[in-house]
Amino acid sequence: MRLVIARCSVDYVGRLSAHLPSAVRLLLVKADGSVSVHADDRAYKPLNWMSPPCTLRVVDDAAGTQTWHVVNKAGEELVVHVEEVLHDSTHDLGVDPGLVKDGVEAHLQELLAGQPGTLGTGWRLVRREYPTAIGPVDLLCRDGAGQVVAVEVKRRGEIDGVEQLARYLELLNRDPALAPVRGVLAAQEIKPQARVLAGVRGIDCHTVDYDALRGLDDGADRLF
Repeated sequence: MRLVIARCSVDYVGRLSAHLPSAVRLLLVKADGSVSVHADDRAYKPLNWMSPPCTLRVVDDAAGTQTWHVVNKAGEELVVHVEEVLHDSTHDLGVDPGLVKDGVEAHLQELLAGQPGTLGTGWRLVRREYPTAIGPVDLLCRDGAGQVVAVEVKRRGEIDGVEQLARYLELLNRDPALAPVRGVLAAQEIKPQARVLAGVRGIDCHTVDYDALRGLDDGADRLF
């Protein structure tokens, strides 16, 4: 990725015409060939851009300035008149792994392991990822009365999560050192169908507040 901070003006020639007068802006050239022009506001949204596939041709002007010609496959052109370069750097970001969709779920498990009292008064953690023959139970805890509780942690509680926990409970209750073991499905959101099935399976449901666990939200400060 190339980052250029420069005083420049920009003209777009295509289905519509647009002009940005001279100002200091960030010019972003990505490895995919895209070029975008940013101001120091509007969050992520550029003032103007050209999506790939496109070509970038830089012409050195006689006055010591540069003109960037960015043309896409439709023939539309972004013309950047660079008057003064304040910063120019190139960085290899490598291959991005993309969004890890279960990152919140893993973090939620970690937070609940550190704060088992969120699930009930007097709760304590026995072990994270308690092993069974069909996979690990997210959290094995003891409640305030000392009973063993298997906790399945999900970002969104659905029927599959209930069935998964039910299978764990069947195995855990065969161990006389643990039995009787009850189950809790803990999630940010629990679907109505999952709640119904959990009731049938004798499993409790607990909705958890991710932001509150992270210390980013205090329920006492809410107006409603």
